[in-house]
Amino acid sequence: MGDRVKLETRLQSIPLHADRGISLARGEGRYLWDDRGRRYLDLMTNYGVNLLGHAHPQVTAAIDRQAALLTNAHQSFDTPARQAFLEVLAGFLPPSLSRISFANSGAEAVEAAMKYTRVATGRTGIIATHRAYHGRTFGALSATSDAKYRDPFMPMLGGAQHVPFDNLPAMAEVMNDSIAAVIIEPIQGEGGIRVPADGYLKGLRELCTAHGALLICDEIQTGFRTGAPLAFTREGIVPDILCLSKSIANGLPIGVTIVTEAISERVPKGSHGGTFSGNPLVCAAGAATLEVLADERLHSRAAEKGQRFKERVGKLGLSQIREVRGRGLLLAVELKKPATPVIKTMQERGVLVLPAGGTVIRFLPSILIEDAQLDEGVDVLAAALRQGPNPP
Repeated sequence: MGDRVKLETRLQSIPLHADRGISLARGEGRYLWDDRGRRYLDLMTNYGVNLLGHAHPQVTAAIDRQAALLTNAHQSFDTPARQAFLEVLAGFLPPSLSRISFANSGAEAVEAAMKYTRVATGRTGIIATHRAYHGRTFGALSATSDAKYRDPFMPMLGGAQHVPFDNLPAMAEVMNDSIAAVIIEPIQGEGGIRVPADGYLKGLRELCTAHGALLICDEIQTGFRTGAPLAFTREGIVPDILCLSKSIANGLPIGVTIVTEAISERVPKGSHGGTFSGNPLVCAAGAATLEVLADERLHSRAAEKGQRFKERVGKLGLSQIREVRGRGLLLAVELKKPATPVIKTMQERGVLVLPAGGTVIRFLPSILIEDAQLDEGVDVLAAALRQGPNPP
């Protein structure tokens, strides 16, 4: 990624993340600029967070207005910003999902969901899937599958087990009356953008209902990105618990856990919460973001652009590519070789993308991306695969 001189400071980060080698200074629309003024096409949107791109004028204006009024208020107080957020979010939800709690991240939203399943059912068993990613807080980590996240912190909390994704017989084999909940990503994100067969989510819903278990849909990455506001609606099901985060405030930290009235009635007062959760600033950003995403044309557009991307990559005819998959603007290109060198080369050529496993390149562009920008990403992918890195 090129050499970079770093300022020496007394306090430095724990090295939890691979260093991408650039310092990002600003963003606008579908682009980011580093502190040296170089522009990058952003096809990763901070792991899917900036769904409307950077510095979206409607969201920025909402943040500015709210910052001048009130930035934080405990949830024992109501605020107009929170009410505005709830009103617009309710327009995306089935009527049975009528109760909400706030958090500051997706992992926290999952953490709450797992706690609520215990008090609602009196059971402790959780079933997740292989390659699942549900966060890295301790409870959420028990549902996350990848050993690289889990092994340093073993043993995990008890009660969680994993079965193959997109495999109803495997799920049915372990389902019993000790299971509190099944937690599922409608499309696996971190696990490689794995799209299940039609009928899989419907089958999970039926299994859970038959055994008195709850169904948790983790739409932290799939929400508002797959050609419909919520991916689970494709199969006409309704989960008992829905977790959202990432894109719903276009960059500000928010997570929500949405449950049925029956679950809400079993959650004791004071048993969950957070000082910053649901604060007016993030709620104002969230309301503005969701108002933009309420335009149904954006979701049809996302479906069309995702299909265009898959067709264009497929027509490259490159032997290094094993598969192109995804739905809407949740996309992956799986290679027959390690993805990291290609991702580095694409960054050197001015395009930012992500891994999703050792051989998978993940594309999470803004829902407002233009054809020319998406085509640029495909062209840079092709150049990176054909030619390798630029000379220094």
